[in-house]
Amino acid sequence: MTLPLLILRPQPGANETAARAQTLGLYPIVAPLFTVHALAWEPPAAGEFDAIMLTSANAARRAGAGLSAFLGLPCYAVGEATAAAASDAGFTDVRIGPEDGVALLMTMEAGGIARALHPCGADHVTLEPAEMRIVRIPVYEAQAVEALPPHAEAALAGDAVALLHSARAARLFGALVGDRSRIAVAAISPRTARAAGSGWRQVAVAAEPRDHALLALAAKLCQTVAQED
Repeated sequence: MTLPLLILRPQPGANETAARAQTLGLYPIVAPLFTVHALAWEPPAAGEFDAIMLTSANAARRAGAGLSAFLGLPCYAVGEATAAAASDAGFTDVRIGPEDGVALLMTMEAGGIARALHPCGADHVTLEPAEMRIVRIPVYEAQAVEALPPHAEAALAGDAVALLHSARAARLFGALVGDRSRIAVAAISPRTARAAGSGWRQVAVAAEPRDHALLALAAKLCQTVAQED
């Protein structure tokens, strides 16, 4: 028995995760909780910075032509997906940081970066390094849906597993779902798991904050939840 696996992240990441889920024999149901839109922004002078910091692939995808003046700078990215989006945007010196934004900052500081530009989302976690100056400029926003689509509601009528890629998604999903008792949650980080709250059939955290680790966890949850019934 293969349980429905709800993929709630925005596009195009949702379809990418769904394709990987299918290769694992899972049954993905794509139902993004947010739609991502570019924001108008005024790029500062590139000469003021030593590097670009990217904590989301959406920043690289949505920042547009404003990034062109910065393509010659080192680009520090959280995770392979963000690094790939940075390369697609034209960055040639892309450095993948470990784990999350905090670890990325430590990597940048160790590399001697003193001033960095952080194109980010309108809703973002503010990281304050001790020795580095970070200028944050929102270049996109993720607008929340008001309700789950009917095909997702239908999947939640029985046992299901939900992937949560962010704390914001966890809070919204919790607000949109009625009965949590038949839903197992796979969270990408402890912070995301905490944001999901209580009452779920099960809450588990990925071994590392990466999509492949989250899917590996989801595969285990799909198997154990199905065996319990």
